[in-house]
Amino acid sequence: MQLLARLPSRVLTPRGWGLVIAGVTALLFAQFLGRRDLLYLGVLLICLPLLSVLMLRLIKPRFTVERKFAPQTMETGFTSTVTLSVAASGPVSGSMVMQEMLPARFGESPEFHYPSRLPTRGASVYEYRLRSSGRGVFDVGPVTAAFTDPFGLGTSLHTLGGTDRLVVTPAPVELPHSPLTGARGADGFAATRRNANPSDDDIMTREYRPGDPMRRVHWAATARHNELMVRQEESVTTPEATLILEQRQIRYSSGVIGAFGADLEDDGTSLRSAPGFEWAVIAAMSITAHLLERNYALRFVDETGAPALQSSVSAPWPEDEEHAGQTGIHNVAEGLAALELFPDLSKRTTSRRHSRRSPSPVNTGTAPSARRQPFGDPMMDKLASYRNRGPLIAILGAITVAEARDLAAATEYGSTSFAILVADRPQDLHPVMEILRAAGWHAVAVSPSADLAAAWTYFDSPVGASASTAKTTVGAGAVGANTVGAGAVGAHTVGAGTIKADTVRGAVRSTTTSPGGQP
Repeated sequence: MQLLARLPSRVLTPRGWGLVIAGVTALLFAQFLGRRDLLYLGVLLICLPLLSVLMLRLIKPRFTVERKFAPQTMETGFTSTVTLSVAASGPVSGSMVMQEMLPARFGESPEFHYPSRLPTRGASVYEYRLRSSGRGVFDVGPVTAAFTDPFGLGTSLHTLGGTDRLVVTPAPVELPHSPLTGARGADGFAATRRNANPSDDDIMTREYRPGDPMRRVHWAATARHNELMVRQEESVTTPEATLILEQRQIRYSSGVIGAFGADLEDDGTSLRSAPGFEWAVIAAMSITAHLLERNYALRFVDETGAPALQSSVSAPWPEDEEHAGQTGIHNVAEGLAALELFPDLSKRTTSRRHSRRSPSPVNTGTAPSARRQPFGDPMMDKLASYRNRGPLIAILGAITVAEARDLAAATEYGSTSFAILVADRPQDLHPVMEILRAAGWHAVAVSPSADLAAAWTYFDSPVGASASTAKTTVGAGAVGANTVGAGAVGAHTVGAGTIKADTVRGAVRSTTTSPGGQP
């Protein structure tokens, strides 16, 4: 039996190989003993497995495969339940083993048997769970099935159904209230009272409502509209903010990765990223959720002033840069799922295998060579069009002193300007922070293992603490810590958390459903 198990099983099962060996043995004995009945028996034993294989090749079974994810879009650190429904379109004989094909990072692919306590035309429903602590877009499927004939002699491998895309988005971190949102009302709106003696062009009017005092009637507008109009002395405006996310590999990578780049995994699902950029992506997602949940209107751009998500294959609307409400949170989360760093073309990079991820039909990406100058005139012109329309928040890598001087001028375009710089050695960014703070920025430098909430809380400090002499960095420490630790003279080091390494687990359990839908 051990010898039969070692024989190739892609065509014949151990039982089929046993019949072939028995048939060959019978033919040898028929030749040696001169027995015609042994000859007939040997031919029969050899032909049975061959006929089984031929039947499996000619009769290809038809199956309907449906796959659903709950939830459809999964956040990192959470699980998604995959429901796989397999139904035969015609009669199926024999048993089969099916396997769901998964990317390598999800571990061992689940296997299940079909049919399972069902009528021939019933549907088998299988469930298994996927979990990922890393963002990305992954192709789940197809299903491979090993079919056997009714006698269990031959086997044939078939691919059933197609693939479905599972989007894993970065999970936002809950941020405390800050000067960005603390001055707003509970509903996220800011009431602004107009100055006295406004011109007729500046006055806003509305229809008269019972109870409005007659002294507020605007007679010119009343004559123009042929109905009683009153002055709108108060206007309610939606708060706005602008978020900048730097995406250059040269500003996040260091060491071997920075010099040679990074290869894709065997399944082609890895993203061009770095620990610092992963921290920046989580920060962007958290700040986006923090602001949009408070009814802010958010403009999301990169360091060139272009839409921040235009190069992401997972972005539903890659050219959009303005986001609002729960729809905006969802769009930004999906766009950040597959956002990659732009490679540094001036350095040597290893050959990258092509990813198996299918590009979004609405997004063709942006070639790295077509990138505009970072912090250049296009970006400044765009920020100038949003002058004094809410705070300006920048999440940057280890930018240079020259780039800091270019960015420093942008502070005049925001009501308040905040900068978070991510680097392996935050203390090396003190000259950069001095330039930004001298121009009016609130700046803090963090390491990739820093606690995001601690960095965000730094912006609550008084304005005096943001002077160029305060060399504030956020480094590594205990998870969730928010204490001041030891550091160099004149430096404040805030405790931080460690980003969890990428681990994925998969488990499978199966249920069966009859044609009527009863288990």
